[in-house]
Amino acid sequence: MKKHLTLLAALALTASPLAAQDLTVTSFGGAYGAAQKEHMIDPFVAETGMNILFEDYGGGIAEMKAQVEAGNIQWDVVDVEVIDLERACSEGYLEIIDQSVLPAGDDGTPAAEDFIPDALANECGVGNIVWSIVFAYNTENGPGPQTIADFFDTEAFPGKRGLRKRPQVNMEWALIADGVAPEDVYEVLSTDEGQAQAFAKLDTIKEDIVWYDSWSQAPVLLNDGGAQMVQSANGRIFAAIQEGSPFAIGWDSHVYDLDVWAIMRGTPNMDAAMEFIKFATQTVPLSGMQDVAYGPTRASAQALLPESVKQDLPTAHLDKGLKADGIFWADFGESLGEKFNEWLLQ
Repeated sequence: MKKHLTLLAALALTASPLAAQDLTVTSFGGAYGAAQKEHMIDPFVAETGMNILFEDYGGGIAEMKAQVEAGNIQWDVVDVEVIDLERACSEGYLEIIDQSVLPAGDDGTPAAEDFIPDALANECGVGNIVWSIVFAYNTENGPGPQTIADFFDTEAFPGKRGLRKRPQVNMEWALIADGVAPEDVYEVLSTDEGQAQAFAKLDTIKEDIVWYDSWSQAPVLLNDGGAQMVQSANGRIFAAIQEGSPFAIGWDSHVYDLDVWAIMRGTPNMDAAMEFIKFATQTVPLSGMQDVAYGPTRASAQALLPESVKQDLPTAHLDKGLKADGIFWADFGESLGEKFNEWLLQ
């Protein structure tokens, strides 16, 4: 009798297919979103029959905060930059994820051993890529900047600079360009004097900055001449170069980080959202992020990449980079965001 009830329970579960509901997944669009759609979204839809609404957003936590505080959850799964993850999780905008249910790698390695440590460091996310914020320039305009100090040198390298309109990375770059050692950046930036130093350095290029909100705008600015150099997610520039754009990437002082899949707090589709994350962070889907030069977060996925591809990934240039500090930005993000917005208006 007990076995019979167990069988009935199993049949009941299988009789409630994921296909019965829609799932809204939000990410950053562009070539990155296209790669996610090809390697994660479409295969998941094919396997489950679920309808996924795949939407774009510009990053940050403002929209997540608004949805949760209003009790009007529009998204189920969201791609979050780790530089924002700590704050989004600690302030209650994301669900806690049971990482113990993540599947093993295709080579049999348990998930806890297969993922790089940073990918599972926060209970609200599961890492899907290692990526970086770099600077880039159009080679048709002549020699471009080779260092962050060059990026801030408007005499040697005149022209407009395209920057994402938020304090993250801009503050770090300003201090490095002003002579602060990368390993000291966050310690300096945690002081009033360090913040003033960063804003003073940003003042030196303020009149030459073209601000943008979405990573998709960075290669457009280079293409149409709206800026002579830009800050960009490395994959955006890589994709443009692959399509024939005459761009070059500068890896000096790049700020590297991870993105994670996370689940919005209060979603009515928690189970389906978790099934999507389990699927999307398997070995093969993660290896597909090589298409846009983002590194997968599993060793089993790294093993599938050709050596030639690995050289285009941020992981090949970590010696020149700075790891974004999500804990720092969780502590200082709100106050520095306010100071940054005040500075913009000055």
